[in-house]
Amino acid sequence: MEKKLPAPPFTLETAIQKVRMAEDAWNSRDPERVALVYTEDTQWRNRAEFPVGREQVKQFLQRKWARELDYRLIKELWAFSENRIAVRFAYEWHDDSGQWYRSYGNENWEFNEHGYMQRRFASINDLPIREEDRKMTWALGRRPDDHPSLSDLGL
Repeated sequence: MEKKLPAPPFTLETAIQKVRMAEDAWNSRDPERVALVYTEDTQWRNRAEFPVGREQVKQFLQRKWARELDYRLIKELWAFSENRIAVRFAYEWHDDSGQWYRSYGNENWEFNEHGYMQRRFASINDLPIREEDRKMTWALGRRPDDHPSLSDLGL
C-alpha cells in the first residue's frame, strides 16, 4: 500500500500538516478526492450517520455538499498522539432557502501505519447565522494562508 504522508507516528509539525491537508481536501468539496485519504474499510460517525468504507463515504459527501451550499471550513489541531489526531473545526454554509449556518465540531481521527484514516468520529452542532455575520468569506476552495485561524477568529 502506498503511504499517504505524513504517516504515524505524528510529531507536532506533521500533525499540523495532516490537519491542513484534510481541511484543504474538504474545502475542495470533491467526494472522490476526499475519500482517497480513508482506508477501504474506514469507519465513521458523523451526526446520525455511520458510513463504512470509501464508497459510503463518497455517497455521504455527495449528499452533504448537495445540501450544504457554499461550504467553507477551518480545522485546527487540538491534540495528537502516535497515530491519532483530535481537531476542532467550524464551517459555514447555507441551505437552499438561503439560511446561513456556522457548524462547530470536534473530530477524532485514527490512522493506519500508511497514513490513511481508518476511523473518524465527528460531533457537530449547527448555529443559524445572518449572512453579514459570516467569517469565512474567501473564494470557494482552499482557505488562503493569511486567513485567520479558528483561534484568531475567536471561534
